[in-house]
Amino acid sequence: MSLTRRKLLHLLGLLGAPTVFLLIFFFGPLVIMLVYSFLTPGIYGGVDWIFSHLNYGRILGWADTRYEKFDPVYLAIFLRSLRLATLTVATSLIVSYPAAFWISRMRPGRRDFAIFLVTLPFFVSLIVRLFAWVLILRPTGFLNQGLMGIGLTSEPIEFLYTDFAVVLGMTYVFIPFMFLPLYSSIEKLDMAQLEASSDLGATRLQTFRKVVLPATMPGIIGGSIITFIPALGNFIVPSVLGGAKVLMIGNLIEQQFLSARNWPFGSALAMMVMTAVLVLLIVQLRLTRRGEHA
Repeated sequence: MSLTRRKLLHLLGLLGAPTVFLLIFFFGPLVIMLVYSFLTPGIYGGVDWIFSHLNYGRILGWADTRYEKFDPVYLAIFLRSLRLATLTVATSLIVSYPAAFWISRMRPGRRDFAIFLVTLPFFVSLIVRLFAWVLILRPTGFLNQGLMGIGLTSEPIEFLYTDFAVVLGMTYVFIPFMFLPLYSSIEKLDMAQLEASSDLGATRLQTFRKVVLPATMPGIIGGSIITFIPALGNFIVPSVLGGAKVLMIGNLIEQQFLSARNWPFGSALAMMVMTAVLVLLIVQLRLTRRGEHA
């Protein structure tokens, strides 16, 4: 047996088990969900094996039959989810970018401790952290009491169960997802280029726009993608901080599977989210390739 063939068999042996695992437990459920999205809901839950495209029509506008009706509220919820996920990405970027710069310039010991502090919330239950925000944002919470105490407002402000609370909560949860890719890019930044730009007479804004921003763009794109994907389908944060007033696509999918027991429509909603994520990943791949060839 040749050396090349032996290496190939060794590689196949190493990759065989993970590949089979992914095919069964990742692609398998996706295929099942895709098939279910084209079926008819059963009377008492489950599915009837009657193929129909009207589950997507309820979302996109062409379902107007006796059993499936188009309702613009579903599209509105999907667009709201896109908007809130985008705001979460923007807010996380605004907070994480200067923090990553500051931490990357620390001494090694302090830098490691600061990175540990960024990831520290992962060691605490998400539900506990979100209910801590409920105590802060509620009408009798710490934030309103502080604002009234210093005279900025005479009555409590409705922070809880608003878009603001949901974006704040998702930003708090997903900041490490944005911070770590940014930090990885900023740490590799060549300081000699910044000094050269300054010596050539460039202002700080010009240096940032022409040197720092292009060099850290891979981290910005990567962090944005990693943050946007879970924010788009998140249902725990909107449930706790948004209540019934802020419904996102993740909450709607949960309701269709657990409460309404309309599995085909829930599958169609999930496939819409998967399509949006896939489009986003394709855009990221093209931007990355364009940056490599630039």
